[in-house]
Amino acid sequence: MNELETTGQPGAVERQVHRHRGAAVETVTDHVGQEWPVALVFNGISHAVMMCTPRDLEAFAVGFAISEGIVGRGSDIQDIEVELHDDGELPHAEVQLQVVQQAFVALKEKRRALAGRTGCGVCGIESIDLLDLKPDRVPDTGFLQRLAPDAIARAARELPQHQALTRLTGGLHAAAWCDAAGAIRYAFEDVGRHNALDKLIGQLVLDRVDTKEGFVFLSSRASYELVRKAARVDVPMVATISAPSSLAIAIARKAGVRLVSFCRETSYVDYDTAQPSQS
Repeated sequence: MNELETTGQPGAVERQVHRHRGAAVETVTDHVGQEWPVALVFNGISHAVMMCTPRDLEAFAVGFAISEGIVGRGSDIQDIEVELHDDGELPHAEVQLQVVQQAFVALKEKRRALAGRTGCGVCGIESIDLLDLKPDRVPDTGFLQRLAPDAIARAARELPQHQALTRLTGGLHAAAWCDAAGAIRYAFEDVGRHNALDKLIGQLVLDRVDTKEGFVFLSSRASYELVRKAARVDVPMVATISAPSSLAIAIARKAGVRLVSFCRETSYVDYDTAQPSQS
């Protein structure tokens, strides 16, 4: 799944570099991750431009629309068209989405100008109120009780096998979907950690996967935006390789999402966020 060569773009390009080791200089060919501006256009109106690896853009657009609350479900998206413009100087892409009128009206009411960057998911937001820091609690289906004791260790062990672009470039993030045993069923890579998660969420929606019956494993740190995106689609657990932020922990606790970080084959840190609601 998601092999290096996919329809559209490979995800990495070759560049000639000069590698310095001590006093020695070697001219070699290296690989760098692709980063393109990707415009997301809803019913003919441009809403956001994200810096993104130009693969799996249909899944990305669906995941962005749902994880940002633009639409409530996949069926609210009536049509998607991806346009790649690789003119050699400033390659870019545009994804045209046609959404139901109710979603479009709501989007116009809260519309904000986003200039997306790979390191930030809320650039250009107009007010703190729009951050949406009050998630609904995810339904308790008993998934966390069915989770295998070694599921996190298995996911940590398997993730490198799904990071072909990272092995080539050393510079991409990964988002994976794991079952109760920790087996990785889907994995996506992107220069932006938010984008990788959006691609994953979008594919889960397109394939009608039950998002309450698995967990997300991320190669990045746990920021508030990533936890919020997962909570919006009722993911019961988010596991990350690196550290969480304080707001990520707070959002996970509000949503009842189990948050575990510093995940390795032999260890992880649990932030005790999946406690029953006190209300």
